Amino acid sequence: MNDRTLRVLEYDKIIDMLADHTVSAPGAEMARNLKPSDDKDTVLSRLIQSSEAQTVITGCGSSPVGEFPDIRHSLKRVGIRANLSATELLEIGYVLRMCKQIKDIFRDRDQRYNQQVPNIYSYASRLNPQNELMDEIFRCIEPDGHISDNASPELSTIRRNILRIQDKVKELLNKIIHSPNYQKYLQEPIITIRNDRYVVPVKQEHRSSVPGLIHDQSASGATLFIEPMPVVEANNDLREWGLKEKREIERILAGLSDKVRQQSLEISDSFEILAELDFIFAKGKLGYSMKGIAPKLADEPKITIINGRHPLIKPQDVVPISLNLGYGFNTLVVTGPNTGGKTVTLKTAGLFVLMTQAGLCIPADPGTEMGLFSQIFADIGDEQSIEQNLSTFSSHMVNIVSIINNADAGSLVLLDELGAGTDPTEGAALAMAILDYLHGLGVRTIATTHYSQLKVFAMTREGMENASMEFDVDSLEPTFNLLIGVPGKSNAFEISKRLGLKSHLIEKAKEFLNQEDIRLDDLISDMEYNRIKAREERQKVQKHLEDIEKLREELMYKENRLESERHRILQKAREEARRVLRQAKEEADDIIRELNKLAQESAARERNREIERHRRNLKLKLEELDRQLTPEEMYSRAGQISANDIRLGETVYVSTLNQKGQVLTLPDENETVMIQVGIMKVEAKLSDLRRTEENESFRNFQASGKKPSPRIESITPEMDLRGQTVDEALVSIDKYLDDAFLSGLREVTLIHGKGTGALRDGIHQYLRRHPHVNTFRLGKYGEGESGVTVVELK
Repeated sequence: MNDRTLRVLEYDKIIDMLADHTVSAPGAEMARNLKPSDDKDTVLSRLIQSSEAQTVITGCGSSPVGEFPDIRHSLKRVGIRANLSATELLEIGYVLRMCKQIKDIFRDRDQRYNQQVPNIYSYASRLNPQNELMDEIFRCIEPDGHISDNASPELSTIRRNILRIQDKVKELLNKIIHSPNYQKYLQEPIITIRNDRYVVPVKQEHRSSVPGLIHDQSASGATLFIEPMPVVEANNDLREWGLKEKREIERILAGLSDKVRQQSLEISDSFEILAELDFIFAKGKLGYSMKGIAPKLADEPKITIINGRHPLIKPQDVVPISLNLGYGFNTLVVTGPNTGGKTVTLKTAGLFVLMTQAGLCIPADPGTEMGLFSQIFADIGDEQSIEQNLSTFSSHMVNIVSIINNADAGSLVLLDELGAGTDPTEGAALAMAILDYLHGLGVRTIATTHYSQLKVFAMTREGMENASMEFDVDSLEPTFNLLIGVPGKSNAFEISKRLGLKSHLIEKAKEFLNQEDIRLDDLISDMEYNRIKAREERQKVQKHLEDIEKLREELMYKENRLESERHRILQKAREEARRVLRQAKEEADDIIRELNKLAQESAARERNREIERHRRNLKLKLEELDRQLTPEEMYSRAGQISANDIRLGETVYVSTLNQKGQVLTLPDENETVMIQVGIMKVEAKLSDLRRTEENESFRNFQASGKKPSPRIESITPEMDLRGQTVDEALVSIDKYLDDAFLSGLREVTLIHGKGTGALRDGIHQYLRRHPHVNTFRLGKYGEGESGVTVVELK
């Protein structure tokens, strides 16, 4: 690609943003070396990687690739048979640990998920963490780079002897510094070290009073650091053991270096894959931060941008643009006022092409389609050169000449203020000739201009199209909206009038316009008026359609709900009817058997008494059955609950659900309350609630004038879910997030462990739709990593 084009379209700033999202030195190098390509297979592969990275980041809440050191220099050193230092070995261990973490994440994932990201999964599956070597490094070297006592039995023995001798030396010296005979000779009663030997500070004038070896003196010369003779032998032993320790550490590091050397090729391959994954996930993070998409690739050099946002403009300030090029026309002439957004439109289109061909996601809506261009040329901005004695016009022409000499049918040309900087008549004529030439070559061209002649030229030429940047005359401000197919209208007279220029001067200025200019201006005015009216009508129709669709959905929902309720009631009635009939038949059979038995008895009075008793029993059972069939009537006798009478925490009967539940909230303006029914929370109308007998004690307690104390709990910022099933964990999380939200916590940590990942995946799926959750992510290094999920509450 043309270096000047990359510079004027600010491609380097996008690359800087990409590099900032990497977590390693080699990943940043790959980002800074990224250049656009016109090879379709290469671009498609890059875009697929970026899209897969966004999928993983969305699913995990963050990139699985954490920071890791650059070990390339260490691998080169070990390749020439040099022994590595403890720090270098520790860095290799960190790289291997990161390989293991990434491999475990994708290994524990559901296979269907891995099928959604086959390229990244392929990279992860090829990582070789060298588990034995990694464990050996971390066993021998502590995180601060210190060699562990457990690195070898010999080192452990040596260090025990060193500690023993140090204690002996300190004991001897303590006797000296606390001895009344020596205290007067000492500068201070302390033990210090000089040249790796324990010494005491002695006053200069008493050097002969403390026999021993002098190792150092103070800057003033008033203090000598003497090793007393009684500890010389012990210090010699300490020095000897120290040398043994050093040799043993060197032996341990040499052994570890040999093991790294044996696996250096596999470690190097894994490191390169890790760097590649860092680069890929940097592309995904960049796209995620811009709310970008991987555009569809067109078969021809064409552009369709839907609501594209320039990535270097703040999201709150950017105005989305939509444009197309190559569909019915190859040349687009954009007109509009200064600061109206013409140059931003040019840069957005050009930068989107560069980002697409570099394999990066672009901030636009789905449906955006980008073709591949062999070359991209841009003449944007004022590059007047004093050193080369070039004016603004000359500088532009130098660039345009280069573009004309190199452009072909596969090129995209972006020209800003074409023909400006010289006589308007000659500049317009020259601009039309340039556009006509490029159009004849089949070049896709977008040009901005202020010349009215170019508007007419684009309207009369097949394959060319006008576009304009919308301007609000009432507010005297641009809207930055691009209108395809509408030539820009000159707003000089309207703006001047709004700013207070006298009317007779404006009318006089209009007299100097020729008839063609007036007819063109009237044509543009009519088109603008019709466009605005059409847009208003379209918006009204769209709103009506949305209202109709909303009403249709509500009616369908109500109809489905009524039909479902009807089926439920009918089914329940059928079941109750079968039960009643079965029970009635059983009762009748029992009565008939008793009657047959009584018929055999001789006493008529006794028989009549038994018949009456059975009749009463049957009546009582039928009444009980009626009460069971209509439970809501039992609750309705207690009366409805008023808004002033309902209390938080009391148990009520919900007639529409035929269930009991606890009141969670007081009625709102719609007389709707939130009820906890089992593990579900439902909204219910106050009119559907009835008092239950279980609340009598609650009501009596309130009637006595005593109010229950509110439950106060100390909500911790962590919750341990290890050992629970997914269903158990979700019930616990639901209550915990409610309590944490009401307690004002902004961030909580859910501890689920690593395991198979089933509990973690179930929790993540639940968090994505929880109303209290803003974002969530896996823990970072030191926070628990993939064994915990950090949740940010709203």
